[in-house]
Amino acid sequence: MAFTSRISLAAAVLAAALSLPSLAHAGDVRIALTQAQAGEARKYQTLLEYLSSKGLTASFVTAPDYRAAAELFASGQVNAMFGGSGVTGTLMIKGLAEPVLRPMGVDGVSTYAAVVIAPTGAPRFDGSARYFDGKRVIFSPLATAGEFYFRSLGPSKPAAILKAASHGAALDALARGQADVGVLKNHVWTKEQSKHPGLALVGGDSGQNPDTTLILSPKLDAPTAKKLAEVLLGIEKDAQPLAVAAREALKIRGFVPTTTKEYAHTLDLLRKAGVTKDWAFTF
Repeated sequence: MAFTSRISLAAAVLAAALSLPSLAHAGDVRIALTQAQAGEARKYQTLLEYLSSKGLTASFVTAPDYRAAAELFASGQVNAMFGGSGVTGTLMIKGLAEPVLRPMGVDGVSTYAAVVIAPTGAPRFDGSARYFDGKRVIFSPLATAGEFYFRSLGPSKPAAILKAASHGAALDALARGQADVGVLKNHVWTKEQSKHPGLALVGGDSGQNPDTTLILSPKLDAPTAKKLAEVLLGIEKDAQPLAVAAREALKIRGFVPTTTKEYAHTLDLLRKAGVTKDWAFTF
């Protein structure tokens, strides 16, 4: 059975999830996490316990960065991933994965956008790649609200390109004067801007990207994939202690179905940045 028809879960699960029978012997789910996420392993551990209580055996495989996580997925060492839109969209372009669902935060937010941050008083970002000419630019590599957005704008002549381990690290480096302009996730800026009175938002991307989407590989068997989607979609209304604990640890209301439709802006941005089916996870 073709991957897209076998595991087009975002649509199929909505109709059938609640009627699926319990699986006595579900396959193992190996979920990739980047190092930044692994630093918050305790909150994800609660989710593993919840999945186990529902008859699903799952484990996390950590990777030092987005590229390593993508390579783990592409090589079949993992068959699932909670990932940023850049790495998940890349795997979708390569035909290696399909989005299933994403967490909905307690604030009702499940998407994000790229913003451009610079010292207070800097010129407004005009949406052109030329804005970065002669500047030291910092961002998180292979992040939609980072390197992918920067490269999607077209050729530029920055004085230097600096890569940070995370959006927060990029912001901190910018605040220390190690860069002239940063491209990062809007939610990180919103959370941290009060700590950086010398910085200002000078512009950004108007499009939204799905946040921390769960993607699945064709190497995960279909019954397990369906069961996984059923369980996660059901966590929002599950009053059992483990479900409550998992929602609190992840700071979410629950999960919402996610399809390629929600990735329209992301995929367009990635293609403009130069991502193709044969792209080797590096620029």
